[in-house]
Amino acid sequence: MSLLSVRDLSLTFRAAPILSGVSFDIAPGEVFGLVGESGSGKSMTALAVMGLLPNGSTTSGQAGFAGENLLSLTERRMTAIRGNEIGMIFQEPMTALNPMKTIGDQVAETLLIHRAASRTEARTTAREKLARVGLPEDRFPLSLYPHELSGGQRQRVAIAMAIALRPRLLIADEPTTALDVTTQAQILDLLKGLTRDEDMALMLITHDLAVVAGMAEHVAVMQAGQIVEQGATEAVFRTRSQDYTRRLFAASDHRPVRKTTVREGTLLAVEGAVREYTLPRPSAFAPHPKLRAVDDVSLTIRPGESLGLVGESGCGKSTLTRAILGLDQLQSGAIRLDGQAVSAGHTMPAGLRARMQVVFQDPYGSFNPRHRVARLVAEPFHLTGTPPDARDRVAAALEEVGLQAGDMDRFIHEFSGGQRQRIAIARALIIRPDLIVLDEAVSALDVRVRAQVLDLLARLQESHGLAYLFISHDLSVVRSITDRVLVMQSGRIVEEGATEEIFAAPHHAYTKRLITATPRIPDDWKEDSHARRT
Repeated sequence: MSLLSVRDLSLTFRAAPILSGVSFDIAPGEVFGLVGESGSGKSMTALAVMGLLPNGSTTSGQAGFAGENLLSLTERRMTAIRGNEIGMIFQEPMTALNPMKTIGDQVAETLLIHRAASRTEARTTAREKLARVGLPEDRFPLSLYPHELSGGQRQRVAIAMAIALRPRLLIADEPTTALDVTTQAQILDLLKGLTRDEDMALMLITHDLAVVAGMAEHVAVMQAGQIVEQGATEAVFRTRSQDYTRRLFAASDHRPVRKTTVREGTLLAVEGAVREYTLPRPSAFAPHPKLRAVDDVSLTIRPGESLGLVGESGCGKSTLTRAILGLDQLQSGAIRLDGQAVSAGHTMPAGLRARMQVVFQDPYGSFNPRHRVARLVAEPFHLTGTPPDARDRVAAALEEVGLQAGDMDRFIHEFSGGQRQRIAIARALIIRPDLIVLDEAVSALDVRVRAQVLDLLARLQESHGLAYLFISHDLSVVRSITDRVLVMQSGRIVEEGATEEIFAAPHHAYTKRLITATPRIPDDWKEDSHARRT
């Protein structure tokens, strides 16, 4: 018997078709995976089930749940179901959580809205649920605010909110996309344990096929608003009867063809870098404790080389990156670019700063949405002076990353996630830097767009002789795009070496843990499909 039975779900938004004939079933206690590219309709399917579609949406079909069609219920009835019968975990916990409320109040709010407990009882339940998701009160008091937690910890708070009333169905929309591999493994283990212990069904929405392979009993593959293939996870992943499913698999294992020429000399040298932060006093008369975010780190990057930097959230990667870019001051140590000292603030020459550019994880957040692409891509010219042919150079940069010259007159919201990342790369290229820092530049992209961006980066590195500092929690990406890799833990480099050597035979226990935590599709699932097609 099905807990949720979706039949012929179709959705239009302002007369544009979004979903067409979507049908699937989720049994009680089952983990069901919904996979596909960005824009395939995965999240819209979940929002239709939750009754959270934007104004201007029209649906048809059925979504049967506990004898009721969720698509035809009033808002008052859906409000009673949301959180109580069906819970939802959103992709970005920082935007899903209220920054003005403590974590205790936010978890308790679910119970208070549904009048399931008094205020005192709700606080007690909030304490229990936060402890259940790995946030015990002795280390994470209810009085903490979301900004005081890491990304993984905020995701745990979002999960605690979703399970506060023990719903029968939990919908998780990309719950681990921006998390490092060990935190991702912890969250996935937590979700699996909750479905078992709380007797909940889980609808897991993700573009990561390896996550689904390790979690879901059944899977549905979505393309352009339709389910093109579904069934038992192992059967679907072994046979891959649809061409689209095969393309997703090929993209998930994609390794770009790299023809780089690493030249002699040292482009970037970091020597004994130390960066400390002063923390709040634990009590009124106690001294301020210090956190050493970067602890005696040294590294080099040669011209044309691609260096990977991996580690868990909070290990010091971002702090070190800010120092390299001249955005943060070290307490001790030195950073040199081609022999010139890199310093923070206005003391760093504009010409030296122009030789380094950065591509951020969230291209939408790093662009001013009020400006057109022409102005956004031309921003780095303030370091070198705007040339008279600036518009022609913007057009050339856009065409170089696979876009069109005419795109410069559009706004950033008119592009997909992968196109925005291409625009971010064009902005980094416009003044021909020697080094580009890629800070989680592909972690939020689906597998096919990620493969395209990695191919683009490999091609640009070959044609321009670029050096990359590639920062990522996705070890498969680091393995495919870098020559050497550094592993960072608690502010220190614990292992370094040639990329293939590190992945094939890691020495440090921390490196082994990172590699072990990375989700994988079993090799024999891939082999069967290959044998069947040949």
